[in-house]
Amino acid sequence: MTVEEALIKRKSVRSFLKKEVEIEKIKKILDKAKHAPSGTNIQPWKAYVVSGQKQIDLTEKMVQAFRSGKEEKMEYQYYPKFFKEPFKHRRRETGLLLYSAIDIKREEKEKMKAQWEENYRSFGAPTVIYFTMDKSLETGSYLDYGMFIQSVALMATEVGLGSCIQAVLAQYPDIVREELGIKEDETVICGIALGYEDEDHKINSYRTPRVELEEFVTFVE
Repeated sequence: MTVEEALIKRKSVRSFLKKEVEIEKIKKILDKAKHAPSGTNIQPWKAYVVSGQKQIDLTEKMVQAFRSGKEEKMEYQYYPKFFKEPFKHRRRETGLLLYSAIDIKREEKEKMKAQWEENYRSFGAPTVIYFTMDKSLETGSYLDYGMFIQSVALMATEVGLGSCIQAVLAQYPDIVREELGIKEDETVICGIALGYEDEDHKINSYRTPRVELEEFVTFVE
C-alpha cells in the first residue's frame, strides 16, 4: 500500500467487528508511527493501549458520566468557542451526513443521543489507545502530536485495521486518569479506536467531503 492509497482509504470507522486485534499489529503500528517528526525530536507522545475488560469498564464509566449530566472538562481547548463560516457549515454538514447514513432524522433527539453515547464506547472497538502529553509542554507539541496520531491512523490502515481518532475520549480526563493510572502531570489528549471494520454497517458507508485545492491553496511566485 502506498502513502497515497493509505491517505485516501483511511476514514473514521464507527462500527467494528467483535474480533480482537493482534498485539503484534498494535506494536508494529506504534513502532512505525514513532518516526513521526517532532520539534527538536522531543517526541512528546505517550500511549496507553487498552483492551479486554478494562476497555469495557472504562467506556461504561464514561457513558454513565454522560448520562448523569456530569460536566465535561477537557484539559485543553479543542474546538473554538464560536464557529464562524466556513467551519460552521462543514461541521453541520458532517453531522447531517452521519445521521442520514443511519436513518436518524433531526427531530429524533433520543436516537441522536443514543448514537452519541457510542462515541464513549469507541463504537465497539476492541482496542483503544489513549494518548497523553507532559503538562510542561506547549502548543508546538500539539502540532507534533497531530503528526504522530495521523501516522498511527495510516499505519492502522496499512495493516488492515479501521480506526477512529476521538477527542471525545478526553472529555472526562479524571475517569481516564483513574482507570489507567495516569499521573497528574500528564494531559489526556485523545484516543484512537482500533479494530476490524464492520463493512456491512451503514454508518461506515458515508465519507466526509474535502474542499478543492482552489479553496485553500495560494501559489506565490
